[in-house]
Amino acid sequence: MSEGQDWVYSETVKEHFLNPRNFLMGDEAAFSCDAVGVVGNPICGDQMKMFIKVQDGVISDIRWKTYGCASAIASTSALSELAKGKSLDEALEISAEDIDEFLGKLPKHKFHCSVLGQDALKAAIENYKRGIIKE
Repeated sequence: MSEGQDWVYSETVKEHFLNPRNFLMGDEAAFSCDAVGVVGNPICGDQMKMFIKVQDGVISDIRWKTYGCASAIASTSALSELAKGKSLDEALEISAEDIDEFLGKLPKHKFHCSVLGQDALKAAIENYKRGIIKE
């Protein structure tokens, strides 16, 4: 960063951006999941892919890949932490506002990143309920 410019993100956003949780490194086929959800925003170019494992109606494991900015990566990381161990219905209740709050607030012009994460998880859960493993 140039002199005089400040980091506009919270320390939690920075932490989840630099040390993302539940990120799927490497070959997607190596992670045996029950469903995948993919969403993208054609305006900003962000794309999120969410992989879930479900056991007895609970998200037992969750992995993700995101192509996007620091806010997109941090939002997806935070969402994976919030959703892991929750029932499918509880996970569907996680809102973009919950993600934003967990992260200590994103800049207003980056709030849409938390919405994308929420949409990716919702798509994965809907695909699971319809019996669609891969999109």
